[in-house]
Amino acid sequence: MTRTTSTTDHWRTLVARKREQLDAQIPSEWRLPQKFLAAVPANGRLIDADVIRGSGILSDLELDITQNYSAGELLVNLSKGVISSVEVTTAFCKRAAIAQQLTSCLTEHFFQRAIERAQFLDDYFQREKKPLGPLHGLPISIKDSFCVEGIPSTVGYVSFMEKGPASHNSAIVDMLLNLGAVLYVKTNIPQTMMTGDSDNNIFGRTLNPHNIHLTAGGSSGGEGALVAFRGSILGIGTDIAGSIRIPSLCCGVYGFKPTIDRIPWGGQVADLAMEGIPGLKPSAGPLAHTLDDLELFMSTILNAEPWKYDCTASAAPWYPQPSGDQPRQLTIGVLPESKDFPLHPPVKRTLQTAITALQQKGHRVLQLPEDPALDIAYANRLAFQYFIYGPHIDHIASSGEPPVPSVAKMSSPMFTGPFPVSMDLPPFETIDALHVARQGYADAWRKTWVENSLDVLLAPGAQNTAVPHDTFGWPPYTLVWNLLDYPACIIPYGKASQQLDYDPMAVTDGVQPSYDPDAVDGAPCAIQVIAPRFQDEKCLAAARIIDRDIQ
Repeated sequence: MTRTTSTTDHWRTLVARKREQLDAQIPSEWRLPQKFLAAVPANGRLIDADVIRGSGILSDLELDITQNYSAGELLVNLSKGVISSVEVTTAFCKRAAIAQQLTSCLTEHFFQRAIERAQFLDDYFQREKKPLGPLHGLPISIKDSFCVEGIPSTVGYVSFMEKGPASHNSAIVDMLLNLGAVLYVKTNIPQTMMTGDSDNNIFGRTLNPHNIHLTAGGSSGGEGALVAFRGSILGIGTDIAGSIRIPSLCCGVYGFKPTIDRIPWGGQVADLAMEGIPGLKPSAGPLAHTLDDLELFMSTILNAEPWKYDCTASAAPWYPQPSGDQPRQLTIGVLPESKDFPLHPPVKRTLQTAITALQQKGHRVLQLPEDPALDIAYANRLAFQYFIYGPHIDHIASSGEPPVPSVAKMSSPMFTGPFPVSMDLPPFETIDALHVARQGYADAWRKTWVENSLDVLLAPGAQNTAVPHDTFGWPPYTLVWNLLDYPACIIPYGKASQQLDYDPMAVTDGVQPSYDPDAVDGAPCAIQVIAPRFQDEKCLAAARIIDRDIQ
């Protein structure tokens, strides 16, 4: 037997063993019968088919808990003892188990541990006559990259499977537990965590519950799918190029990328990047069903002083924006469409519909002119240069596993032009030149904000809606805000329509996703709201006004 065959057998054996172990952790009474699975609609529209209710696994009370409340509303009932944490946790565990069987949205699930935690919180409430903290009894899902003591974090690499369970909690995990939350699942990601498809050789491909033939997005695709299926009411992802916002727009939920280090990052899976090398930093943030719940998460975490848990976390608390009875008029800049990344018809229609609605409500909407200094393609090439600068560890080859299709395609923005900085410079000169280029781009945007007195920007979240698997390509309309470290929010808004969006001239060249009106019919659409760095509160406040006035 050759060494290659032996290595291949070894990783496949590890994966088979892991999948059997996870499958065994789902109680038999929560399993979907083969007869039921065979009857799932061929069009893959699981949410439209109401398959959760059709499974008969959730009681009427559990369906009510998971379908008819926001996280904030559940917390009110939990804090008053109207409903118990065990009831809420069990309901979401069962719904997450069904979601996993239909969409492969989870990596780890620890349902029994979660229910025991919920019982502890219920006992505390009975004894002390008060909740443990502001998140008392609320189940919260987290992306696989966050560490939970005693639970593995493989982040989609077979080579990480032999590391064993985590020996510590990430800073945000300690915070959530101290605030009274219940953790119950970790969610699926792409191999490398750098593609728009949450697919890896260990846990398989996460499917979009709106249409399983379309991507759920990445890299927080498991969160997007689970929240969309209401197997989670509030999830936490991470975002370095759109990894919260892409799953949000693909799966039709709200998502928020905060300014870097406002939500504590510390204690996540090690070995994913070389520490200390200048580059783009990811940020952690929420996915939810309402803007209220996004703000609930942000304000609760920031007011709990995350700097006490993570030395890299900002010490700034949450400053809620003043609100009055009168609707506020905003000055909204509209990002021009990039010639290199043309918008698909559903995205273009959605954006224009939002603009028209906002103008009718009296907002000042400015279509920003095309400006070479603000070029989106240039910004993406610069960000890409940051990504490829410096040493990188190949976590794929060491196990013998192959790259998944979206990783093998190696999407990049380099078809749009040259690198902003010469690739022949010595390391220290490269660092300096990248910094100068980034600062120059940021200053051009500063001038745009000031000269136009903008409150926020309105932009697409992507060229496209969710698209068929492994075709998402490069994320131009999200990565630019990572380069600038701007907070950005996704608002779900309408759906693609084969009838309304048909355009024979739409992009079909395959450099980025081609527009296929048949494939994406009914896919969620979305808009993106952006504010300057550290104006997270303003971003969400403006998003609330915009959401109100376009819906």
